[in-house]
Amino acid sequence: MDVVFCGTPQFAVPTLSALVAAGHNVRLVVSQPDRLSGRGQQLAVPAVKQRALELKLPVVQPQSIKNNAEFRAQLEKLAPQSIIVVAYGRIIPQWMIDLPPLGNLNAHASLLPKYRGAAPIQWAIANGETVTGVTTMRIDAGLDTGDMLLQSEIPIAPDDTAATLSPKLSELGAALMVEALQRLEAGKLTSTPQDHSRATLAPILKKEDGRIDFSRTAQEIHNRLRGFQPWPGAFTTFREKSLTISSARPLPPGSELIPPGRIRLLESKLFVGAAHDTSLEVLELQPEGKKKMSAADFINGYNPKSGESFGT
Repeated sequence: MDVVFCGTPQFAVPTLSALVAAGHNVRLVVSQPDRLSGRGQQLAVPAVKQRALELKLPVVQPQSIKNNAEFRAQLEKLAPQSIIVVAYGRIIPQWMIDLPPLGNLNAHASLLPKYRGAAPIQWAIANGETVTGVTTMRIDAGLDTGDMLLQSEIPIAPDDTAATLSPKLSELGAALMVEALQRLEAGKLTSTPQDHSRATLAPILKKEDGRIDFSRTAQEIHNRLRGFQPWPGAFTTFREKSLTISSARPLPPGSELIPPGRIRLLESKLFVGAAHDTSLEVLELQPEGKKKMSAADFINGYNPKSGESFGT
């Protein structure tokens, strides 16, 4: 099948690779422009572009696509049977939706209609879900509101973070997209409208989402810590300086009765209280301006006292 592929980050790479491996003719790869990244502000090449060049596929990186006459003419000339969109990072305009006969197909990292939006993996973990998955769908003018084609689910492990779950969903999505194309080409796949009454949102993450609220339970705090890796992380303050908690474990309710936000030391272990008589054991943390360290190293270096608080 003649297709155009639109994607940008590493999450989209397995789908591009799988399309080529399945024998589809990827006529063009569309990715976002190279960006300055990191402390040294080096020009970073998107992972999809890098993979496309390895596969010797043509690549374009338009700054915008909605009113881009040159880009539109290029796609119209290619006349793809379908446009595959995975984590491209731009809203697909109506002219592009209408162009291919089999539509614009998207692999979204949630069990739609749950977690529509930019951060479905992060919010699924942060909200304590134990199961998630990938949905292939036809793109329409709404935000992840199009008709569904295929759906596959996987469990979320108790120690999964957004960083560990994302590659699993990426590979699942790649296999699902290849299957969807195969069945569409054979005329053996029908789409199913979403139940919009069951929709939930997964909005783009903000820095403030990572601020730890000790009025939540220990499990809720731990879920958010796992979901918001690597950014915005889980942070609070200690002695008026920022402190990131990078690893912790919730204790069974009633194990350590500590007021929310207060810390307690026990031998070389560091505990902090949360809501409803729950608490966390802090395993790894990073004080402002320092490298990550174990709780024991933090205790030795900063000499915190039982009764001091995080978040003040």
